[in-house]
Amino acid sequence: MPSSVKTLRVGKTESYLLERLEKGPIHMTLLDPQNMVIEEAVEVAKKVESCGSSAIMVGGSTIASQNEMDEFIATLKKSISIPVIIFPNNVQALTKHADAVWYMSLLNSVEWYYIIGAQMQAAPFIKKYQIEAIPLAYIVFRGDTAVSAIGRVLPIPTNHPEVVVAYALAAQFLGFRFVYLEAGSGAAEPIPPNVIKTVKSSINIPLIVGGGIRTVEHVRQTLESGADIIVTGTIAEEDPEKLEKIIATVKSFRRE
Repeated sequence: MPSSVKTLRVGKTESYLLERLEKGPIHMTLLDPQNMVIEEAVEVAKKVESCGSSAIMVGGSTIASQNEMDEFIATLKKSISIPVIIFPNNVQALTKHADAVWYMSLLNSVEWYYIIGAQMQAAPFIKKYQIEAIPLAYIVFRGDTAVSAIGRVLPIPTNHPEVVVAYALAAQFLGFRFVYLEAGSGAAEPIPPNVIKTVKSSINIPLIVGGGIRTVEHVRQTLESGADIIVTGTIAEEDPEKLEKIIATVKSFRRE
Protein backbone atom coordinates (compact mmCIF):
# COMPACT_ATOMS: atom_id res chain seq x y z
CA MET A 1 0.00 0.00 0.00
CA PRO A 2 1.62 3.34 -1.03
CA SER A 3 2.43 5.85 1.70
CA SER A 4 0.29 8.99 1.88
CA VAL A 5 3.14 10.97 3.44
CA LYS A 6 4.60 13.55 1.06
CA THR A 7 8.32 14.24 1.12
CA LEU A 8 9.16 17.90 1.59
CA ARG A 9 11.47 19.15 -1.13
CA VAL A 10 13.95 22.00 -1.06
CA GLY A 11 12.72 24.73 -3.38
CA LYS A 12 14.39 26.37 -6.36
CA THR A 13 15.77 29.40 -4.53
CA GLU A 14 17.11 27.43 -1.57
CA SER A 15 18.72 24.92 -3.94
CA TYR A 16 20.37 27.80 -5.77
CA LEU A 17 21.77 29.19 -2.51
CA LEU A 18 23.07 25.81 -1.39
CA GLU A 19 24.73 25.22 -4.75
CA ARG A 20 26.42 28.62 -4.52
CA LEU A 21 27.60 27.81 -0.98
CA GLU A 22 29.36 24.68 -2.21
CA LYS A 23 32.07 26.96 -3.61
CA GLY A 24 32.40 29.18 -0.58
CA PRO A 25 30.68 32.10 1.16
CA ILE A 26 28.22 34.35 -0.63
CA HIS A 27 26.93 37.90 -0.31
CA MET A 28 23.34 39.13 -0.23
CA THR A 29 22.14 42.71 -0.51
CA LEU A 30 19.30 43.93 1.71
CA LEU A 31 17.10 46.70 0.30
CA ASP A 32 14.55 48.54 2.45
CA PRO A 33 11.58 50.06 0.56
CA GLN A 34 11.20 52.58 3.38
CA ASN A 35 14.64 54.04 2.68
CA MET A 36 14.85 53.91 -1.12
CA VAL A 37 12.66 54.97 -4.01
CA ILE A 38 12.13 52.14 -6.48
CA GLU A 39 14.21 53.73 -9.25
CA GLU A 40 17.20 53.95 -6.93
CA ALA A 41 16.65 50.39 -5.70
CA VAL A 42 16.59 49.06 -9.26
CA GLU A 43 19.92 50.71 -10.05
CA VAL A 44 21.49 49.34 -6.87
CA ALA A 45 20.10 45.84 -7.55
CA LYS A 46 21.46 45.83 -11.11
CA LYS A 47 24.83 47.03 -9.86
CA VAL A 48 25.21 44.44 -7.10
CA GLU A 49 24.09 41.66 -9.43
CA SER A 50 26.82 42.62 -11.89
CA CYS A 51 29.34 42.69 -9.01
CA GLY A 52 28.44 39.20 -7.82
CA SER A 53 25.88 39.52 -5.02
CA SER A 54 23.95 36.24 -4.99
CA ALA A 55 20.48 37.48 -4.04
CA ILE A 56 18.44 40.53 -3.11
CA MET A 57 16.63 40.54 0.21
CA VAL A 58 13.79 43.03 0.58
CA GLY A 59 12.60 44.06 4.01
CA GLY A 60 12.82 46.46 6.91
CA SER A 61 11.63 46.87 10.48
CA THR A 62 8.86 49.36 9.68
CA ILE A 63 7.28 48.14 6.41
CA ALA A 64 3.52 48.67 6.70
CA SER A 65 2.15 48.37 3.16
CA GLN A 66 1.68 45.16 1.21
CA ASN A 67 0.89 47.19 -1.91
CA GLU A 68 4.26 48.88 -1.58
CA MET A 69 6.00 45.53 -1.33
CA ASP A 70 4.06 44.23 -4.35
CA GLU A 71 5.17 47.15 -6.50
CA PHE A 72 8.74 47.22 -5.16
CA ILE A 73 9.48 43.54 -5.72
CA ALA A 74 7.58 43.21 -9.00
CA THR A 75 9.62 46.12 -10.39
CA LEU A 76 12.89 44.65 -9.14
CA LYS A 77 12.09 41.29 -10.72
CA LYS A 78 11.82 42.91 -14.15
CA SER A 79 15.39 44.25 -13.92
CA ILE A 80 17.49 41.43 -12.42
CA SER A 81 17.85 37.67 -12.68
CA ILE A 82 19.17 36.82 -9.19
CA PRO A 83 16.51 35.73 -6.65
CA VAL A 84 14.51 38.26 -4.67
CA ILE A 85 13.79 37.01 -1.14
CA ILE A 86 11.36 38.63 1.30
CA PHE A 87 12.92 39.47 4.66
CA PRO A 88 9.66 40.09 6.50
CA ASN A 89 9.05 42.24 9.54
CA ASN A 90 5.43 41.11 9.64
CA VAL A 91 2.66 39.59 7.51
CA GLN A 92 2.12 42.79 5.52
CA ALA A 93 5.59 42.35 4.01
CA LEU A 94 4.46 39.28 2.07
CA THR A 95 3.98 39.45 -1.69
CA LYS A 96 3.32 36.82 -4.33
CA HIS A 97 5.91 38.43 -6.63
CA ALA A 98 9.01 37.30 -4.69
CA ASP A 99 11.03 34.18 -5.46
CA ALA A 100 11.01 33.11 -1.81
CA VAL A 101 10.47 34.28 1.76
CA TRP A 102 12.69 33.74 4.75
CA TYR A 103 10.14 31.91 6.92
CA MET A 104 11.73 33.18 10.08
CA SER A 105 11.24 32.97 13.81
CA LEU A 106 12.80 35.56 16.11
CA LEU A 107 14.02 33.07 18.68
CA ASN A 108 15.08 35.50 21.41
CA SER A 109 11.95 37.63 21.35
CA VAL A 110 9.93 37.77 24.56
CA GLU A 111 6.76 38.15 22.47
CA TRP A 112 5.14 34.93 21.23
CA TYR A 113 3.89 36.77 18.13
CA TYR A 114 7.40 37.06 16.67
CA ILE A 115 8.26 33.47 17.51
CA ILE A 116 5.19 31.75 16.01
CA GLY A 117 2.18 34.13 15.83
CA ALA A 118 3.08 36.02 12.67
CA GLN A 119 4.25 32.79 11.08
CA MET A 120 0.87 31.18 11.75
CA GLN A 121 -0.96 34.16 10.23
CA ALA A 122 1.33 34.18 7.17
CA ALA A 123 1.10 30.45 6.43
CA PRO A 124 -2.22 30.47 4.50
CA PHE A 125 -1.03 33.31 2.25
CA ILE A 126 2.25 31.52 1.55
CA LYS A 127 0.42 28.31 0.66
CA LYS A 128 -2.21 30.07 -1.47
CA TYR A 129 0.37 31.81 -3.65
CA GLN A 130 2.93 28.97 -3.55
CA ILE A 131 5.72 31.20 -2.25
CA GLU A 132 8.87 29.23 -1.47
CA ALA A 133 9.33 29.31 2.32
CA ILE A 134 12.89 28.88 3.61
CA PRO A 135 13.00 28.11 7.36
CA LEU A 136 15.26 30.62 9.13
CA ALA A 137 16.15 31.02 12.80
CA TYR A 138 16.68 34.71 13.56
CA ILE A 139 18.81 35.71 16.55
CA VAL A 140 19.14 39.42 17.32
CA PHE A 141 21.87 41.11 19.34
CA ARG A 142 21.92 44.57 20.97
CA GLY A 143 18.99 46.43 22.42
CA ASP A 144 19.35 49.79 20.67
CA THR A 145 18.23 48.95 17.12
CA ALA A 146 14.82 49.11 15.46
CA VAL A 147 14.54 45.34 15.04
CA SER A 148 15.30 44.86 18.73
CA ALA A 149 12.69 47.38 19.84
CA ILE A 150 9.93 46.23 17.49
CA GLY A 151 10.64 42.53 17.96
CA ARG A 152 10.81 42.90 21.75
CA VAL A 153 14.16 41.18 21.83
CA LEU A 154 15.88 39.83 24.91
CA PRO A 155 19.41 41.04 24.04
CA ILE A 156 22.14 38.42 23.99
CA PRO A 157 25.44 39.27 25.73
CA THR A 158 28.33 38.99 23.28
CA ASN A 159 30.66 37.95 26.11
CA HIS A 160 28.67 34.72 26.52
CA PRO A 161 28.80 32.98 23.12
CA GLU A 162 27.59 29.77 24.73
CA VAL A 163 24.14 31.36 24.98
CA VAL A 164 24.11 32.01 21.22
CA VAL A 165 25.29 28.45 20.58
CA ALA A 166 22.39 27.11 22.63
CA TYR A 167 19.91 29.12 20.53
CA ALA A 168 21.57 28.04 17.27
CA LEU A 169 21.64 24.38 18.22
CA ALA A 170 18.00 24.55 19.27
CA ALA A 171 17.23 25.99 15.84
CA GLN A 172 19.05 23.17 14.09
CA PHE A 173 17.36 20.49 16.19
CA LEU A 174 13.95 22.06 15.52
CA GLY A 175 14.55 21.77 11.78
CA PHE A 176 15.46 25.30 10.75
CA ARG A 177 17.72 25.23 7.71
CA PHE A 178 19.58 28.53 8.20
CA VAL A 179 20.67 30.54 11.25
CA TYR A 180 20.91 34.33 11.03
CA LEU A 181 22.95 36.32 13.58
CA GLU A 182 21.75 39.93 13.39
CA ALA A 183 23.49 42.96 14.88
CA GLY A 184 20.67 45.19 13.60
CA SER A 185 20.42 47.70 10.78
CA GLY A 186 22.73 50.62 11.45
CA ALA A 187 24.43 48.83 14.37
CA ALA A 188 27.60 50.50 15.60
CA GLU A 189 29.58 47.26 15.41
CA PRO A 190 29.16 43.89 13.66
CA ILE A 191 28.79 40.56 15.46
CA PRO A 192 32.12 39.82 17.26
CA PRO A 193 34.33 37.25 15.48
CA ASN A 194 34.56 35.00 18.55
CA VAL A 195 30.76 34.64 18.64
CA ILE A 196 30.58 33.77 14.93
CA LYS A 197 33.41 31.26 15.26
CA THR A 198 31.86 29.55 18.28
CA VAL A 199 28.43 29.25 16.68
CA LYS A 200 29.79 28.03 13.33
CA SER A 201 31.84 25.30 15.00
CA SER A 202 28.73 24.05 16.79
CA ILE A 203 26.13 23.77 14.01
CA ASN A 204 25.84 21.97 10.68
CA ILE A 205 23.55 24.38 8.83
CA PRO A 206 24.52 27.57 6.96
CA LEU A 207 25.26 30.61 9.10
CA ILE A 208 24.16 34.08 7.97
CA VAL A 209 25.62 37.21 9.57
CA GLY A 210 24.39 40.77 9.10
CA GLY A 211 24.28 44.19 10.69
CA GLY A 212 27.09 46.67 11.29
CA ILE A 213 29.27 45.32 8.44
CA ARG A 214 30.62 48.46 6.81
CA THR A 215 34.24 47.84 5.90
CA VAL A 216 36.35 45.31 4.01
CA GLU A 217 38.05 44.45 7.30
CA HIS A 218 34.68 43.68 8.88
CA VAL A 219 33.96 41.34 5.96
CA ARG A 220 37.30 39.57 6.28
CA GLN A 221 36.89 39.06 10.02
CA THR A 222 33.35 37.77 9.58
CA LEU A 223 34.29 35.33 6.83
CA GLU A 224 37.44 34.13 8.57
CA SER A 225 35.29 33.42 11.62
CA GLY A 226 33.10 31.08 9.58
CA ALA A 227 30.10 32.99 8.21
CA ASP A 228 28.61 31.34 5.13
CA ILE A 229 26.49 34.30 4.04
CA ILE A 230 27.12 38.00 4.63
CA VAL A 231 24.23 40.46 4.38
CA THR A 232 24.78 44.19 3.97
CA GLY A 233 22.00 46.74 3.76
CA THR A 234 22.75 50.24 5.03
CA ILE A 235 25.95 50.45 3.00
CA ALA A 236 23.93 49.80 -0.19
CA GLU A 237 21.97 52.98 0.49
CA GLU A 238 24.90 55.11 1.65
CA ASP A 239 27.95 54.06 -0.37
CA PRO A 240 27.45 51.77 -3.41
CA GLU A 241 31.16 51.99 -4.27
CA LYS A 242 32.15 50.62 -0.88
CA LEU A 243 29.54 47.89 -1.31
CA GLU A 244 31.25 46.87 -4.54
CA LYS A 245 34.51 46.38 -2.61
CA ILE A 246 32.69 44.37 0.05
CA ILE A 247 31.21 42.04 -2.57
CA ALA A 248 34.62 41.66 -4.20
CA THR A 249 36.10 40.66 -0.83
CA VAL A 250 33.45 37.98 -0.37
CA LYS A 251 34.16 36.67 -3.88
CA SER A 252 37.86 36.43 -3.02
CA PHE A 253 37.00 33.74 -0.45
CA ARG A 254 35.21 31.62 -3.05
CA ARG A 255 36.64 28.74 -5.11
CA GLU A 256 35.77 29.96 -8.60
